[in-house]
Amino acid sequence: RDIKSLGVDAFSIQADVGSPDGVTAIFAALDEHFGRLDILVNSASVFQQRQLLEVSLDDWQQTMNVNLTGPFLCTQAAAEVMRQNDPSGGVIINICDKGATDPWPKYPHHSISKAGLLMLTKITAASLGPDIRANAIIPGPVMKPAGTNMSDKEWEAIGKRVPLQRTGSADDVARAVVYLASEDFLTGVVLEVNGGEHLG
Repeated sequence: RDIKSLGVDAFSIQADVGSPDGVTAIFAALDEHFGRLDILVNSASVFQQRQLLEVSLDDWQQTMNVNLTGPFLCTQAAAEVMRQNDPSGGVIINICDKGATDPWPKYPHHSISKAGLLMLTKITAASLGPDIRANAIIPGPVMKPAGTNMSDKEWEAIGKRVPLQRTGSADDVARAVVYLASEDFLTGVVLEVNGGEHLG
């Protein structure tokens, strides 16, 4: 309703992106409602805290299904639809995080899945051009980690550690998505949206 209040068309669907049936349902609904697809943003994510030897096979599979298999299946399905948008094609944007580039021992299966998603982005960009572009975003401190009891004071302290001296927000990531979607000479780009956190 909030989106429609802005004067644009929108609909929602609940589905499991980690399963082929779920992805089929998503794209069937998309085809029925819009009939085309220009931008895919893969942002669903599972974030479980475990030590490596504590990760069960179920933990592993659930995380991989949502964080990596889902984007893979959605990328394949989206590419088929986008290639019908002659000549405009489309763009796929994957939301990663620092776990994709830096090992997170407390979140091993999450970190591994995001590293895979980063490589999926690059392979998609290299394989599906020129009609389809693919880029990734690595957000920094834009929201408190899920499943933690971090206080506001602790969260503010994290913001003080980056050059811009503050935490970001979901809006910062959304603007980065718009940028990567609209600049049609960008593909294979990994954009860090982190207030300069990557500088040290």
